[in-house]
Amino acid sequence: MAIVDLDRDAVKRGLSDGSVLLIDVREPNEFESGHIPGSVSFPLSAFDVERLQALIAEDGRRPVLSCAAGMRSARALQYLQSQGIPLSEHYVGGFKDWANAGEPVE
Repeated sequence: MAIVDLDRDAVKRGLSDGSVLLIDVREPNEFESGHIPGSVSFPLSAFDVERLQALIAEDGRRPVLSCAAGMRSARALQYLQSQGIPLSEHYVGGFKDWANAGEPVE
């Protein structure tokens, strides 16, 4: 399964229309120091596939992974796919792209 790179505009549209569940895989201290509004923290260091599946099933929106610059989210997708989890989308620019573009940060 391929990894699909979403850009800032696609992520913004998904967050504003409520179709995207943005899952931030950065560490808790990174998330606390600033994150994309509406994203949920799910740190890679404590990655639990079953917990992630439960979150996605409970939420119902399209899951999109995000990190600082797109590297960890791509690695997380590769890992999930290797575990049989059919997730493929991530925010290729990540938090740095979002913040550097002057988008709102929580």
